[in-house]
Amino acid sequence: MLWSSVSKSFLAVCVITEFAAIFVESFTCGKSICTNGLCQNFSACETSKSCFSQTQELKVPQPSTSLIVHQKGCSLDECTGLAFSATLGDQQTFRYDQQCCSSNMCNQLDTQPSQVPAKANGVQCLAWYMEAGMPRIPTLLKCTGSETKCVSFMGTAVGSSSLLSLVVIGMGCATESACNLNMTVFDSVNIRTFCSGGLPVFSTTSSSPNRTGLRPAFISTVPVLISLLLLKVLL
Repeated sequence: MLWSSVSKSFLAVCVITEFAAIFVESFTCGKSICTNGLCQNFSACETSKSCFSQTQELKVPQPSTSLIVHQKGCSLDECTGLAFSATLGDQQTFRYDQQCCSSNMCNQLDTQPSQVPAKANGVQCLAWYMEAGMPRIPTLLKCTGSETKCVSFMGTAVGSSSLLSLVVIGMGCATESACNLNMTVFDSVNIRTFCSGGLPVFSTTSSSPNRTGLRPAFISTVPVLISLLLLKVLL
């Protein structure tokens, strides 16, 4: 009798668990993509995971251009919130902000990456940005706001980690949340990032910087830093 009772209880638990798995709560998310204010594909999607709202923003001061992409939808896997910013060579800036939520149409508002304050924070980094076939000279950049890390990054075409598919490489200031990332941006470039502390601030009595804003010792270390970055990617 006792064994029969235990068996029935176990069977009841299995049935309840199976029904719970079948009737997983789902909800509706807004789905859209907007590029520089031009939007398309306004619709909705169903998910049992999460809704997401994502903003990516690239600004280039010379010539003055920007690429801003707002995207919303249903997460295929578990959604992870992430926000970071970076200021690179030639004062190019990149902002990324992804937020997650789990209720009906909870992702309606666009995420707005915070603007980097103009106040210097005492950290300085080598700044450099180079796209394929467009060499640049590194400069010394004073970091601002919460960008307290020196970041180095590489971008390769999505689907390939070969150096032959290198799209962009650079250095600059970044928030700590931008460190040690391996992710895709703008659906076309896979970036890997590595961070370090800031460079020492030299007194005005030390050897004079050249026209790049860097002392000769810094210039000589740039090829070494780039080589180390490439080595990290290959390992």
